[in-house]
Amino acid sequence: MNNERLTPVMGAERIQSLDVIRGLAIFGIFFVNMPSFFSPILYVSPKDWWSGELNQWTNSFVDIFAQASFYTLFSFLFGFGMILFKERALAKGYSFYPLITRRLIVLLLFGCLHAFFVWHGDILITYAFVGVIFLLFHKAKPITLLIWALVLIFVPNLFLGGMMFLAVMFEPELSAIMFNEQLAQKSAEIYATGGFWEITIQRIQDWYYVNNAGSIFILVITLLPMFLLGAFIAKKKWLEGRDKDIKKVKILWLISLAIGVPMKLLPYYTSKNAATDYLQDTIGGPGTAVLYATSIVLLMRLPVWRKLLSPLALVGRLSLSNYLFQSIVCTLLFYGYGFGLYGKVELYTGFLLTIVIFIIQIVLSYLWLNKFRFGPFEWIWRTFTYAQKVEIRKKAIRE
Repeated sequence: MNNERLTPVMGAERIQSLDVIRGLAIFGIFFVNMPSFFSPILYVSPKDWWSGELNQWTNSFVDIFAQASFYTLFSFLFGFGMILFKERALAKGYSFYPLITRRLIVLLLFGCLHAFFVWHGDILITYAFVGVIFLLFHKAKPITLLIWALVLIFVPNLFLGGMMFLAVMFEPELSAIMFNEQLAQKSAEIYATGGFWEITIQRIQDWYYVNNAGSIFILVITLLPMFLLGAFIAKKKWLEGRDKDIKKVKILWLISLAIGVPMKLLPYYTSKNAATDYLQDTIGGPGTAVLYATSIVLLMRLPVWRKLLSPLALVGRLSLSNYLFQSIVCTLLFYGYGFGLYGKVELYTGFLLTIVIFIIQIVLSYLWLNKFRFGPFEWIWRTFTYAQKVEIRKKAIRE
């Protein structure tokens, strides 16, 4: 074994475009998550919960530009990051499996604490489990990863989307049946007025409502292909912005534009129902995720855009801490054991609040990174992953 210590990626080793994409993903995820922090959107349609043209325009904006695009983008980044992590471990003479096992276990623990004691909409638990499945593919050749990713994105989702079209033909109000106003009212009352433990019980119920045995298949065919696609791009090293790869990135940009945008707009130029919503998310979401990632890579080659996008990199370098920060702050703002604003916020107000909080996150990330190498939750994650002390303070690092 090489005696060189395995430490987190720092300085010149980092791919700046990757940090910018992570920051953008955290921003986009926040737009999608925000309504769930202050309303029972899990059980009711936004059009039924909020009235007014401004609210409906806000809902449509988030639906088109953010819904299903950013958690898939983060899944893409997760697969990309696992390949980088593996390559770096092997290059320094370490065994990959003990490291990745500890890494996924700690991620699972973070997810459990987040889902059951902070906010039910956690994605970290799912990432940990899908990460285990991904280990079946990490040795695969790039072309194998690409084929599996495309098959998992298109075959099951087009089949299920087609079945839903048939169901909608016989039951046009299928989308409405999928919501439950009684559960929405119960959830809203508990989150607005309940104490911590009462809300915790509701949190667990809400988490299971989404993450039950019946939904596992959908979660896997949604996230695993993006893990695989990210791994494919990582092995090809296309996100590093090398001149020889730019033509390929541009082709990928055009393909994702041609697939992602029409599918994201599908419910708006046809009819909005369970089938078009499903295809909008499962095909349009991954398509626009790749579109956003490739757009960042291309824009980062231009000095003016590199400067404009650089604040996103600050958030991206602390992506796990910033993701959890959003949940902690918002649940304290809206839940009964905090400021109790649940159910009292309009959708467009939440949209504006998302922007304000994210700007605060940029500032806090900048201040934090002036003194520390990475975020507090990243530090815990790395310390347990490497099973050794990882120095967090910048002043302790020799120049």
